[in-house]
Amino acid sequence: MSDSPLRERLMALRDQLHHHSYQYYVLDAPLIPDAEYDRLFNELLAIETTHPDWLAPDSPSQRVGAAPLPSFSQVRHETPMLSLDNVFSEQELLDFDRRVKSRLDDGFTLNYACEPKLDGIAVSLLYVDGVLVRGATRGDGQIGEDITQNVKTISSIPLRLRGSDWPDDLEVRGEIYMPRAGFERINAVARESDAKVFVNPRNAAAGSLRQLDSRITAKRPLEMSCYGIAQQDGDALFTSHSEGLQRLREWGFLVSPELQVVDSIEGCVSYYHALLQRRDSLAYDIDGIVFKVDSLALQAQLGFVSRAPRWAIAHKFPAQEEITVLRDVEFQVGRTGAVTPVAKLEPVFVGGVTVSNASLHNFDEIERLGVMIGDAVVVRRAGDVIPKVVQVVLERRPDTASAIIAPKYCPVCDSPLERAPGEAVLRCSGGLVCGAQRKEAIKHFASRKAMDIDGLGDKLVEQFVDAGLIETVADLYLLTVEKIANLERMGQKSADNLIAALEKSRATTLQRFLYSLGIREVGEATALNLARHFGGLPELMAAPEEQLIEVEDVGPIVASHIHAFFASEFNRVVVRQLSERGVHWPSAQKLDGEQPLAGQTWVLTGNLETMTRSDAKEKLQALGAKVASSVSAKTDCVAAGTSAGSKLAKAEALGVKVIDEQGLLAVFASTGSSI
Repeated sequence: MSDSPLRERLMALRDQLHHHSYQYYVLDAPLIPDAEYDRLFNELLAIETTHPDWLAPDSPSQRVGAAPLPSFSQVRHETPMLSLDNVFSEQELLDFDRRVKSRLDDGFTLNYACEPKLDGIAVSLLYVDGVLVRGATRGDGQIGEDITQNVKTISSIPLRLRGSDWPDDLEVRGEIYMPRAGFERINAVARESDAKVFVNPRNAAAGSLRQLDSRITAKRPLEMSCYGIAQQDGDALFTSHSEGLQRLREWGFLVSPELQVVDSIEGCVSYYHALLQRRDSLAYDIDGIVFKVDSLALQAQLGFVSRAPRWAIAHKFPAQEEITVLRDVEFQVGRTGAVTPVAKLEPVFVGGVTVSNASLHNFDEIERLGVMIGDAVVVRRAGDVIPKVVQVVLERRPDTASAIIAPKYCPVCDSPLERAPGEAVLRCSGGLVCGAQRKEAIKHFASRKAMDIDGLGDKLVEQFVDAGLIETVADLYLLTVEKIANLERMGQKSADNLIAALEKSRATTLQRFLYSLGIREVGEATALNLARHFGGLPELMAAPEEQLIEVEDVGPIVASHIHAFFASEFNRVVVRQLSERGVHWPSAQKLDGEQPLAGQTWVLTGNLETMTRSDAKEKLQALGAKVASSVSAKTDCVAAGTSAGSKLAKAEALGVKVIDEQGLLAVFASTGSSI
């Protein structure tokens, strides 16, 4: 191949790779498999390696990173990167709206653009003739650091703009962040190699962007979402902020799919509460909502104060991290005997609630954190997640701080504690002799995703065990109204309801039953795979470890836990008693053949009237479907109940098949599962 055709092939490869990156990272609608993308990318690298003089700054190969810099150079922002004023209450937001209206001339139409406030790092990207030439941090708003090599490694940042109607000089502003899944992944790798663990996704994103070696940044799962344009050259192309963001999307940028325009401050309030409810289901951290006057003409009329625009405000969510003092450490025993250290804290308001306890996980984590009793610590709480200590504020450590000593004996039954080789967890050796393990095992058995015994809460379980009414889960089915009606927190009606719930729970599924037994490492998915593979409980109980390993997602460790559980005579007696006391499920057939929905990905959204989402998920999984939490171009079908929101909108935008609840019931009727 001569130079001219080879160069043409090089240009074609660059165009193809830019297009496929846009489809994958911005639209979430890949057109080719990853393997095909890798083949094209490797072909590009081969040509550029043999012809280094053909290398261009906008080549997709620039995403792999370059040689380390000695230091970052400084960049002066032509348009200052101002910060936003914050409000923390609905009344303050209403006051903002009143101020905006008081400064505008008569006859205006006021709309607000609403966007999630991503918890990341603000950056500026400069494009000249459609090619990325500079990336910079916000810095102090006037002067930032040149991080061009690092931003080039981020796949959601276009190296070359799409289309042809962009201005010659374009400065784009956005937020670089790390999605939660990527954050957990890099921290897991760091723990395995005893490297530094990041405190939160924002901390991880900041550390990744400030790498002098951009090859390290290239390995970090960073994304960027645009929130505006700084250069005035582009303003003539559109009249509103939302229109500008739509144009940025067309030019190849990732823009928040949560962007919404409302026509009143009441619409802003509704948007705030709706996204606050969904905050913990998002794939990334947000710490509030940004509201902006949508009209660019009205923005110009409102102008700026010294450090912030008058036409925008950030309504902050309750903080998810706060500093408090660790006063003491207690040790709790779980259903598998695991002893968990729990931090007793000076009460602190975080994540919308007052927190006085937080998890320390295990003694490896205590050692990694270097935490001591008396330390000032950073506590993180996100949604319903158990609060945890994530960092020690060493500069505040008092002279009286004392080490956390691991106990040698169970704090409940005084049995010796054991630590298996390779494990970080201490375990009580007492088994069901230990009252704590009995109680936790029964609580798990009764939980919603297990036997779903409505009304049997933690306090009642503890009361029944302490009163000697139950010792094992099988004893639950010997309870009567007469035995429990006179207990504290009970009465005739409560007793009747609980006995009715126990009666209802006797009819279950093999999958739920296996999960309810509390076998170590057997969660919902593994329980489903075991039920599918063996079809019946006797076959599973008799299976040797070699056969258990054949089950999907079951490795040697999980297989040994399952085999050991059913090898225990005590456990076999409890299982037999449960059967004798009426716990049953439909006959299951071993699933050797193709399942009706095998290989398909489904998403459930909205409210279902005839069943819970959990029940619908279980039925779909029994038919072989994978049930995902988010919609993408790879989704086969979305089942949408009432009040479906952004997932439904995204499915419609991507052309994904959507069915309502009646359609879902029809699927179950025509392809019913016996699991």
